[in-house]
Order: sequence, then structure tokens, then C-alpha cells
Amino acid sequence: MGLFIRRIVLVAAVALPSLFCAAQIWSNVGPDGGDARSFASDTAQPGHLFLGTTTSWIYESTDDGDHWHLLSKVADTDSLVVDHIVVDESQPSHLLAGAWVMDRPDGGIFVSEDAGRHWRSVEDMQGQSVRALAQAPSDPKVFVAGTLRGVYESRDGGEHWVLISPAGSTEIHEVESIAIDPAHPAILYAGTWHLPWKTEDGGITWRNIHRGVIDDSDVFSIILDPKRPETVYASACSGIYKSLNGGTIFRKVQGIPATARRTRVLMQDPTNRNVVYAGTTQGLYKTTDAGIAWKRMTPDDIIINDIHISRKNPQHVLLATDRGGVLVSDDGMKTFHTSNRGFSQMQVAALAVDAQHSGSLYAGTLNGKRFGGVFFSLDNGATWVQHSDGLDGRDVYSLMDLDTGNLLAGTSQGVFQWTGTDWKNVGHLWKESTLQVRAVRSARHGKHLPAKIKTKTVADLDELMDGSVRGLAFAGSQWYAATSQGLYRSTDYEFAWRGGAVQGTTDFLNVSAKGRMVLANAGAQMYLSSDAGETWKALALPEGWKRARWVALDDYGQEWVGGRQGVAHSRDQGSTWEVLRLPIVDISGLSYDPRLRRVLVTSYASTMIFGIDPTTMQWRWWNPGWRVHGVQEVKGGLIATTFLHGVVTQPAQPESARSESHGMGNLADSRE
Repeated sequence: MGLFIRRIVLVAAVALPSLFCAAQIWSNVGPDGGDARSFASDTAQPGHLFLGTTTSWIYESTDDGDHWHLLSKVADTDSLVVDHIVVDESQPSHLLAGAWVMDRPDGGIFVSEDAGRHWRSVEDMQGQSVRALAQAPSDPKVFVAGTLRGVYESRDGGEHWVLISPAGSTEIHEVESIAIDPAHPAILYAGTWHLPWKTEDGGITWRNIHRGVIDDSDVFSIILDPKRPETVYASACSGIYKSLNGGTIFRKVQGIPATARRTRVLMQDPTNRNVVYAGTTQGLYKTTDAGIAWKRMTPDDIIINDIHISRKNPQHVLLATDRGGVLVSDDGMKTFHTSNRGFSQMQVAALAVDAQHSGSLYAGTLNGKRFGGVFFSLDNGATWVQHSDGLDGRDVYSLMDLDTGNLLAGTSQGVFQWTGTDWKNVGHLWKESTLQVRAVRSARHGKHLPAKIKTKTVADLDELMDGSVRGLAFAGSQWYAATSQGLYRSTDYEFAWRGGAVQGTTDFLNVSAKGRMVLANAGAQMYLSSDAGETWKALALPEGWKRARWVALDDYGQEWVGGRQGVAHSRDQGSTWEVLRLPIVDISGLSYDPRLRRVLVTSYASTMIFGIDPTTMQWRWWNPGWRVHGVQEVKGGLIATTFLHGVVTQPAQPESARSESHGMGNLADSRE
């Protein structure tokens, strides 16, 4: 074992136990919203709800969805899509969750015996991509699951599972939906990525029930009328279908446009069987006459994953949506509003701390469309307000706030400035043009002289940046923008941007500036300027590196770079690089914080944050319990952005206790 490895093992053995005993998981403070996937309700406690996410986490509400709090993770990973949660009708503290992974066939069934606080994986279903999960209404010991491999059944409350569809079947696989007859647990319906199927003998025999259904239809949801179970509704990529004879014949329901026919979930009002809701990829539809006529109740840009109808008040309807989190209505979806207090699954890409007003924060989000953009907090993240007018659904990659009162946002299409009421596009590109000016000459000796033609150079600011602005920096009196179209700079507050390609390179990722020094990163190439961007020198990457992810300049004349291989720094303007031996690689964020006077480093593969003193190469680390990628100092503590969980903050603690929440080390001592 090498010297460095031995030292890291020693740190892990000595420092980590004290860390986890003393430190707390940092608080998830918002902004509220994000992707919500599934609901479950506790019939024994009206208003007690569970909410599944795309990141393995479960949220809980005790007031019918008005407020939420983070409850638990079903497994030690962030990759599980919790599409189904079932609260045992006979024992409400007993929960089952079915999950899958987006980019590969993986997932499983997870069980909790303490109302969702702790979870364990069910061995029989480990690695299964579970797309459907249901409990038999007439026999609470019976659960049925649909997976990519087929239909599985448990007869002991979810502890053990057996395949009840034909093994290796080329037809009954990729099962997306399950329905169980309310009186006969042996009668099952299974919707696959091709067509629906039915068994009346617990899976011994199956028959295809596709008559009336367009061939090769993905069946996303199947529901049975609890009073008349021969009435079957099925939603598919080709539309909504209804059968009055247990699936023998289906007819296509009319009234939902073809563009909205990917209906992901159906839900019937428990008190009025004629009312059925259809959650689609283009809004919520509702019928009040058992499917004869349908009306869209929401805008068509809302993607709906699940629907919950309150047992106490059927007019109280919740929607689990992509991007928008939870939407709620108290009038049967005639009107609705967000209900995300305490629920945060936002993809926060940028965070700015207000230099003038203590406690003011700004968070920029990705993939939010109408529910994203920029969020403001005036109380250190306790509450957030969306201020995105003018951004028109753009992603926000970077934010910068200065003591001049300028708040800039680098977006997926240009640079915007906050005016106090909305966002104004200030990505005007400087383009010089020459005008001819006719100058009238005064008379001389009584004779009129011909007009003289002069030329004048003027700026044409009609063209706007059209690329993604991934990074912003400010130093002296100059702004810098790293964009997908090149590197730009502006020397005024009207934001007339000059620039473009640097030595043929256009696709820039980030930029850092100190005084007249500017360091810009384009992944496979870095550039350094010592004259505020007038001229540039190409820098070689550290030896063996193919790409850089982040660059930074500190207050001591050093250049820093983070990438897949780790962290490196240079004391000679990038002529040579020294790779530091931190115990993390795969760097997700790197920046210099002038308040802490440290380079802050985070990793995709770890929840650790490292703070490096550039003068001594001593480092200390914190473990927030979340994978973070952007860290800043606020009021003596740290605040960080996450990829899927919004903003997280360090728990408040007295100065005397702060040293207990991080480890110490010396990079100089970690070299071989």
C-alpha cells in the first residue's frame, strides 16, 4: 500500500466516525417543486399521504398534501424512480414501494414496517424494473407486481414473490400496469408495452384482450369500477379505451386529442363513478359522464404522472407532475395551484448570494419550463418566490450578483438582467458598422462649397446572443461570459458584448477572473489572458487529462482546474500543473471563495466538500450528506446546490463546535 493510500485509510478510520457522530445531514431548503411521481394514502388516517420521487426519496404529508416533509430514501442511491407506493389496507405501518431505474433494467420492491421511515429491499425482486404494483382489495396478503420480465405475485404480504406469467414469454413482459378484481384476487389485468392481458385463475392461463385496441399500444394504466368490475378503463399511447364486459371488447373513448393520447394514469372518483380523471403528457382531462365527453382542465404543457382524490373530499384533487411538483385543486380541478411547501426536487444549476442584502439568495434551475427559471429568497432559503417573467422557460446555467445591484442570469439562450420586476435580455452583441455622413460646409468668399462626405463608425446592437451562457465572471469593470458560441466581454452596464471564438474555439464551459487575469475553460482546451481578455494564451491540460470541467483563479495568482482525474493547480500561469492528491476525483464543482479564502471542491462520486487553503495547501472537509456541486459561504456557514434536491444549507452550530463537523488534512503531506 502506497504512502498516500495509507494516509487516506488513516483519515477514514480516525476522522470519519467523529464526523458522522457530530455532523448532521444538511437541511434541504428549496426552492419548492420539481418532479413528483406517485401518491399513496393511509386509509386509517385521512389526509396522511406519501409521495414518491425520481431520486429514491419519499415525502410525507399529514394535511392532505398542503405541506410536505422529507421522510426517507428507499435505498442508498439517487437513481430509483419510485412510481408506486402501496399502504397495506390491513396494517397501515406496512408499506411497499416499487421502483425502477431510468437508464438500465434495474430496481426492485422495498418494504417498510414503520410507516416509511426505514426500508429494506425484498430479495426475490432485487434488480427487477418494477413498473406496476397493487394490493388485492379482497385479500390484503396478496400483492401483484408488473416488471420488465412479467407478472409477479406475493401471497405473504410482499415478503416472497413468484412469476405467474409464462417464463420467457415473448408477449407478457414489459408490464406497465396491473389491476386486480375487487372481489376475486385471481382475476388480474396486465397492461404491457404492446397490449393488455387477463387471467381469471391467478396466472395459470392468460388471454389477450386486445379486441378494439389499436395494435402495439403501450398500456399505461388499467382501472376497474369497484361497484361494477366488468367496467374496465385502459389508457394507452393510442388513447383511452373502455370495456363493459371485462375486457372482451374495448371501444376507444373519444374527446381527447391525438396529441394528448399518452395517458399515463386514470383515476375514478370513489363517490361518483361517472367522474374519471385522465392524466396525460399534455394536461389533465376529466369526464363526468363515464367517458362520453372529456374536458381538459389544465394547460397542455403539464405532464401528469399520478392523481390522488381525497377520501374526505372528492373535490380535493392532487396531481403529481413533471417539473411542477404537486398541483392541488379544491373544486374538482376547475382551478388549481401548486402545493409544494417542503417538497424540493429542483435541479439547481446556479446560486448567487446578494452582496448588498443579508439573507438574500437567488437560485437558477434547469428543466423547469414554466415552473423553473430563477427563485428569490429573502430569508436564507426559508421561503422562495419564483421570479422568471421574461425568461420564457429558459434554463439558467449561471447567476452573478454584484454590489452594483446588477443580477445577471446566463441562460440556455442568452444573458438576462433582473430589472426589479422581470428579466431583460442584455445579450446585445457589439457589431461595428460604417456610416457615410454628409457634412454641410460653410460659405467662403461668398461661394457655397460642396458638402464633404465623412465616414463614422457606430455600434450595431440589434443582434443578440443565441447560445447557452454556461459561466459568468466579473473583475475590475469587465463582465465575461462563457458561451456555446464563444467567449464574450462587456465593459459597460449597457452590456454590449464583444468577442466570439478564441483561437478557433467557440464552445466554452466556464470562466474565472481576478483583476486583469482571466481563465476560460472549453473542456479540451483552456485559455489564459493577462490583459483583461485582449489577448489569449492557450494552456495545456495537466498531463494525462483529456478534458477540464471547472477552472478558477484565487487571490494569490494561482490557476486551478478540476476534472475527471481530480484537481490540479499552477503557480506559473499554466506552464506546469501539479495534480493534488485529494481523496476524491470526478469533480462536479470547483470555485474560489474569497470570504473563506479557500478553493471549494465537490465530486459526482461523493458527498464530501473539500476546502483547500491555497497558501498552505492544508484542507478541511465537510460531509453534507448530499451530492452537491456548488458551494458558497453565507453568514459563517456553507450553502450548496444539488443536482436533484434544490439548495441545502449547513445546520447552525456554535463556533466552538464547527471544527468537529469537518476533517483536517495537508495536501503537502499527501504526496508520495
